[in-house]
Amino acid sequence: MSNSESMAHSGEPLRYWRDGPVAHLRFNRPEVLNALDLPSANAFLAACQDISADASVRVVVVSGEGRAFIAGGDLAAMRDNPVDTAWALIQPMHAAIRLLADLPAPVIASLHGAVAGGGLGVALACDLAIAAEGTRFNLAYVNIGTSSDCATSWALPRLVGTRKAMEIALLGETFDADEALRLGLVNRVVPAAELEAETQKLARRLADGPPLALAKLKRLVRESLDRDLSAQLDAEAEGFLACAATADFAEGIAAFFEKRRARYQGR
Repeated sequence: MSNSESMAHSGEPLRYWRDGPVAHLRFNRPEVLNALDLPSANAFLAACQDISADASVRVVVVSGEGRAFIAGGDLAAMRDNPVDTAWALIQPMHAAIRLLADLPAPVIASLHGAVAGGGLGVALACDLAIAAEGTRFNLAYVNIGTSSDCATSWALPRLVGTRKAMEIALLGETFDADEALRLGLVNRVVPAAELEAETQKLARRLADGPPLALAKLKRLVRESLDRDLSAQLDAEAEGFLACAATADFAEGIAAFFEKRRARYQGR
């Protein structure tokens, strides 16, 4: 997709567009607080597949239209045939979350309103998260008599520790953006009116960074908890040497000594 092309049509369950090297994914069912149904899950997966095949994408921003980020799964769609409907929904959502984690580009969650259930899973799958004041979080699954999906049981203990993850999962209580910041579930909390501008500022900063180095750093951090120290040291050495052989590293060194801003090309 070129920079001028857009899939941001109002009737689609997910808006997907490019702003230069920044790809935007915006869930677009505001009338139901962007509750996840099969069309939105399939659109999310298709967009993630498109992005994963496009080396020109340097940053991805995931957001929600209207009054919420994502208020969880669409329970109305599951009432008549819960098992088959849940399975049909879980498959594309889990495939999309795998793609987000594996993308070399950093992924930013821009959060507001309700972030619940699978919506919290999408947020936790992103590499960075910025939340508006007033955002409300709830894992919520226990409140409807089910266990979790969308990698929430994987991400939560890694971010907040096992004991706090148990509390969030088993009690199903709502907490606010300040608590999410304290727990490390989000990186920044900003006034609601400034959320879009602050998200764009963060996205542009990352887009201007060294994409090969950012990809290596993302992978090192994501895989670190599954390695012992020796294996992580080996992975760090391999990553550093790979980056040191790039034109971007030479540009970074030159910019440092010339006291100017580096211009990274991804080479």
